[in-house]
Amino acid sequence: MKEQFTAVFQQVREGYIGFVEELPGANTQGDTLDEARTNLQEAVQLVLESNRALAEESLRNKTVIREPLASIS
Repeated sequence: MKEQFTAVFQQVREGYIGFVEELPGANTQGDTLDEARTNLQEAVQLVLESNRALAEESLRNKTVIREPLASIS
């Protein structure tokens, strides 16, 4: 089973805010729901890239085993 992220959007006076339940730090806003959706997809990519870079930096010069994570059910 492939896990999916859950996007949550809330309409506010300024437009929409959105976040991903399973990924702290992935949040955004937009004037429209479509803009908030697009911005949230970009935010998810940026958070994942940032987390990956931080992990690589902390593991530099260390012997580690990297492998794909099996499906979580």
